[in-house]
Amino acid sequence: VQSTVQSTAAESTVQSTEEEAKNDDMERPVVTIPLDKQYVPVMRDNRTVMYKTAYFGKIYVGLPKPQLFTVVFDTGSGHFIVPSKKCQVPACQHHAGYDRNLSESAVDLDHDGNVVEPDSERDEVAVSYGTGQIAGEFSREAVCLSNHDGSTQEDALKVHPDCLQVRVVQATEMSDEPFKQFEFDGILGLGLEALALEPEFSFYGQLTRLSHLAPVFGVFIAKDDEVASEISFGGHDPKRVASELVWAPVAHPEHGHWQLRVRSIRIGNETLDLCEDGGCTAIADTGTSLLGVPKAHVQTLHWQLARKVEDEDAIAKNHVDCRKTPGPDIIFDLGDGLELIVGPEDYSRPAGLRVITNATGEEQLICRAALLPVEEMPMLGSKAWILGEPVLRKYYTSYDWAGQRIGFAPAVQPLPPAKPVHRVIGAPPAEVPAPTVVYI
Repeated sequence: VQSTVQSTAAESTVQSTEEEAKNDDMERPVVTIPLDKQYVPVMRDNRTVMYKTAYFGKIYVGLPKPQLFTVVFDTGSGHFIVPSKKCQVPACQHHAGYDRNLSESAVDLDHDGNVVEPDSERDEVAVSYGTGQIAGEFSREAVCLSNHDGSTQEDALKVHPDCLQVRVVQATEMSDEPFKQFEFDGILGLGLEALALEPEFSFYGQLTRLSHLAPVFGVFIAKDDEVASEISFGGHDPKRVASELVWAPVAHPEHGHWQLRVRSIRIGNETLDLCEDGGCTAIADTGTSLLGVPKAHVQTLHWQLARKVEDEDAIAKNHVDCRKTPGPDIIFDLGDGLELIVGPEDYSRPAGLRVITNATGEEQLICRAALLPVEEMPMLGSKAWILGEPVLRKYYTSYDWAGQRIGFAPAVQPLPPAKPVHRVIGAPPAEVPAPTVVYI
């Protein structure tokens, strides 16, 4: 079953800017794609305790009749995946499905990259994510960041700098989580090349090799839902940064992650012993809603970031917005003067927690952090943090594929436009929920 995508998000725009490339001063195009945003509630005991979020934009697969898909641009994965029209599992039913018969540019391949006949037995690839998995066939296919309807593949690759050839995985199986929960169709992995099975699976590797775009992309996450978040290919958007970008080199690029060394982490004025041996790293991940903390230490961080609400009026009304309640900053020292500061407005759960002691009847109103436990992984070790949405909202990030480095600058939040260019799906009520009650 194929469903059509109804989206009011604007078409990706192509603009020319002076890109400070390493090797030349030529003017290069920058393609900026506005991103839709979706909230999905996390429920416990029939109560919403928090929301997961996803940001996704349009991309076009196949020529001369491009097929439109919405995808998460995910720096934490390495493959480009869209649902296949062949997929019949529930997670695929409400998404656009890739129709191989509509594309004149697709070349079906086996695992070794050999061309196979379209109707023959196909190799499949399985890809796992933090919260789900897919399996599917793959082809070498023309993919464009803008709609070039009517162009042949040969013309598109010559004329349009935002078009490339890449191996696309067409999912014939998709897990319910996250694909059934969210409206985006697929995932476009922007991790480094080592995360991909083969170099030709790597979207940005192929874009760098085959197009005229500079090997840099930038990500802006809006704080206000009335403003569209954006991803820019070929450079960063100077209108979205408050200062020059400050760069940090990728650590262990052979692992494929946009991973940085962390010199130290402070909670307020207290330096964590955890990182004293130099073993902490932080991964910039556009596909993660929360701040990720090593699982073995997440409980300690919760205690350090929890704070008692002292506002008598809030206590009396049994209502508090913890994002506006004072608390300690989390400071990531990445070395060479680069520090990322995450405040309580960034990491807090909006609703408070009312704790009642059974023995005495004493009540306390507590504010807590929203943290994601990060499992230990062989390549990343036991001290990997994830710089998810709380960091990316505060800092514009630029990813230098060729230089293997990440640039940070405080993000400039623009005024809402007169006419929205994006959708916001499932936005929570403006009113913060009443505190959850816990008896101890």
